[in-house]
Amino acid sequence: MDLGIAGRRAIVAGASEGLGFATAVALAEEGVHVVICGRDPARIAEAARSIGALATPLVADLSTVDGAHRFAAAGIEACGDQVDILIANSGGPEMGLASRVDFAVLRQTLDANLLSLMALCDAVLPGMCERGWGRIVAITTVGVREPLPGMVYSNVARAGFTGYLKQLSQEVIGQGVTVNSLLPNSHATGRLERMIGARLDDYAATLKSGRLGSAEDFGRIAAFLCSEHANYLTGVALPVDGGSGTRLA
Repeated sequence: MDLGIAGRRAIVAGASEGLGFATAVALAEEGVHVVICGRDPARIAEAARSIGALATPLVADLSTVDGAHRFAAAGIEACGDQVDILIANSGGPEMGLASRVDFAVLRQTLDANLLSLMALCDAVLPGMCERGWGRIVAITTVGVREPLPGMVYSNVARAGFTGYLKQLSQEVIGQGVTVNSLLPNSHATGRLERMIGARLDDYAATLKSGRLGSAEDFGRIAAFLCSEHANYLTGVALPVDGGSGTRLA
């Protein structure tokens, strides 16, 4: 299927590896020029080389709002002042219990996984609304629907971001901008490998699907939400979880 987005321009945050990288690859395969960012200069440069000529790497740290503002400004400039697509993504927070919250860690998490991503949306929205076309897709977690045990920082920050995205979607759909989020769970990424370690195969066997999700397949779902065909799909927080969730809606 032709997604109808060849020639569009995208900013993809947190794209040196994992689901952000896979999404950037999928968009580039559709002919989208992708501006990608990461904190490590060597890794983001290698990611851009892997994607090919349609990728522009930028070094950026999205752990603070100031860092997000700097990346947004550089990304908009690299896109020729026309950002059509934003993939709002950031690294996963550390684990923690609700009964033992470290408020310094919570503040850092809110900066990185809520406020900075809101700043990215805020930076690209005026141009999208002025041109009458835009796609914002956030990568969050299934924890915004069913809070994950031991992940209080992620549950709090990303649930807040999901509420922001829902309200934003209602405010800008009349201007041709859609706002959606994808809720991954148990995908084969470096982060999951680092969290679970040598028990990864045993963990995958416990899933309803019997396997981990593919980052590449996730990227293609994200690319579809950026497509012309998804012009009437907005305000959705879509689980991509291999059937692990139990909620009806």
